[in-house]
Amino acid sequence: MTSKERLQKTLSLIQLERQADLEQYRQKVLLRSLSQRTKEGVTWYPVRLGKDYIGTGERIVVELERMHNLDQPHSFQSGKLVSLFCNASGKPEKEHVNAVVNYVRDNTLVITLNGDDMPDWIDNGQLGVDVMFDEMSYKEMEHALKTVMKAEDNRVAELREILLGQEKSKKKEPGFLYEESNRDYLAAINPLNDSQASALDKILDTQDVAFIHGPPGTGKTTTLVQAIRLTTKIEGQVLVCTPSNAAIDLLVEKLTEQGLNVVRIGHPARVTEQTLSKTLDARIAAHPNYSELRSLRKKMEQVRAMAFKYKREFGYNEREQRKLLKEEASALKSDADMLEFYIINDLLTKAEVICSTLVGSSHRVLRGRKFKTAFIDEAAQSLEAACWIPILKSQRIILAGDHFQLPPTIKSNEASKQGLAVTLFEKGIENHPEMATMLCVQYRMHEAIMKFSSSYFYKDALVAHESVKTELLRPNQSPIEFIDTAGCGYIEKQDPESLSRFNQEEAELIIHETEKLVEEIGIEEWIQQNVTMGIITPYRAQVDRLHKLAEASPILEPLHKLITINTVDAFQGQERDVIAISFVRSNEKADVGFLGDIRRTNVAMTRAKKKLIMVGDSATLGSHPFYVELLEYVQTHEFYKSAFEIN
Repeated sequence: MTSKERLQKTLSLIQLERQADLEQYRQKVLLRSLSQRTKEGVTWYPVRLGKDYIGTGERIVVELERMHNLDQPHSFQSGKLVSLFCNASGKPEKEHVNAVVNYVRDNTLVITLNGDDMPDWIDNGQLGVDVMFDEMSYKEMEHALKTVMKAEDNRVAELREILLGQEKSKKKEPGFLYEESNRDYLAAINPLNDSQASALDKILDTQDVAFIHGPPGTGKTTTLVQAIRLTTKIEGQVLVCTPSNAAIDLLVEKLTEQGLNVVRIGHPARVTEQTLSKTLDARIAAHPNYSELRSLRKKMEQVRAMAFKYKREFGYNEREQRKLLKEEASALKSDADMLEFYIINDLLTKAEVICSTLVGSSHRVLRGRKFKTAFIDEAAQSLEAACWIPILKSQRIILAGDHFQLPPTIKSNEASKQGLAVTLFEKGIENHPEMATMLCVQYRMHEAIMKFSSSYFYKDALVAHESVKTELLRPNQSPIEFIDTAGCGYIEKQDPESLSRFNQEEAELIIHETEKLVEEIGIEEWIQQNVTMGIITPYRAQVDRLHKLAEASPILEPLHKLITINTVDAFQGQERDVIAISFVRSNEKADVGFLGDIRRTNVAMTRAKKKLIMVGDSATLGSHPFYVELLEYVQTHEFYKSAFEIN
């Protein structure tokens, strides 16, 4: 296929994904009654109105408290678009206003309203809040794909042919790197190992595209931050994007620590507290001309309020007075808009790094702006269509990620099967291996924990750094344990509501094993040494059972601040001293289900620093070649034991 034919296929798959996403939303929200939606967790109703206040960027922030179904799992999370509604006059959802979720804690939801004022119906009846469908992301992705397809005889067309066609990326002419005056600066960069330095050279040398392939624990973020730091010195300003708010906020923090002037584009409700001060809204509020802007807006509101005090029954003089007041309000608004435009332009022009999500790079304040270089981190978790949005603004592209860890989240099975899950990073790195550098020294795991992943996914190229190579919780302790439940009768079950899988006996066994480990170390010593633990499983229903068991454990409960229980997907990019994995699947058909996406298991295993515990049924897992090799590895190195051996 030509590059344009590939893009046309990606466009059709994005449209398929949008239909699947919208259909899921229709089934969960639009076609359900209020009580059904509340039970499904896509609606909180009724909610109690807590405090409200003016947040960053003069936006209204509201606290809501869930009054019923307090233990009900739900779909609300930071950054989600929601609708706050009121059932005034006995008509549910007659009145509503859109908002964005700041954060959710227990049964409290904090949202930022999209309107300028608190709705006048807020006290007229019982309130509720719905999760909304994100239409805007699909529109931006489709627009980007169509623009790239149409491109002819320009930079976008060249980058399209390099990434999807047969064009090779060209090297830069010798420049900055070889200038004597800049060698001191290069020497001052945080020490990088050979593969990291090689990646940095590749980035600086390319005119077009480069890839940083960063396996778990190899310092991808460190390398990327130094590459961005150096590029800003050469070019003055760069664009940095990731698929998620959490990932871009991490980079904002790291880049700020390097002393760079960073502006974060995005809704204040979608960013962490640590990066809030870097948002465009917060930077506007801190600008020297902001007080003048605020004064203009206040005066405009006062004049507008005076104009609309006049009723319909008024004479010529009143009509003229109203007309003059409306004209004055309009002139004040025009002045305020001009001043705001100046402030925004001033902030963006002086910024060294502009950060946003991939879709967020289409924000109106960035329209018309061009960048010499755009960096895309977590590119192996990014939909191709979303990556084209920042590429359209850039002359040069650096993509960083690892296509052997989690892929993008896809709602449509059909779109996934037809290739939507294959990212631009994966396509580029396979078509042009000469444009990629893999980081090889990992700084996270004991060598034994690293070894299987290195062998299976990374051509045995990973090397454990001396600082972690032999690090254990206690001397002579085994770094890995695989506990085989085959023959124990621990059969998986399916939750009738969520359809997620769980395995109660396996959950009890893994909690028992983690309790034994804590007792072996000692609770006091565990706390003093600040030992962190993650209990991971691919299935949400199993997470719920593990939570209940851990909360009821007198040994684990005192360590609740040091123990995280969650799905594999929630752990990407994180690490813990101890990781315990519950594989769940155990059935007569030897069906591994979505454990067949072995990248998920790669992520799970490589979160561990000093100790990895795995619990699973070899009779079921052994139907898949990946798990056959894993079982051979643990048996060969004497990390294997049967559940029958455990007392």
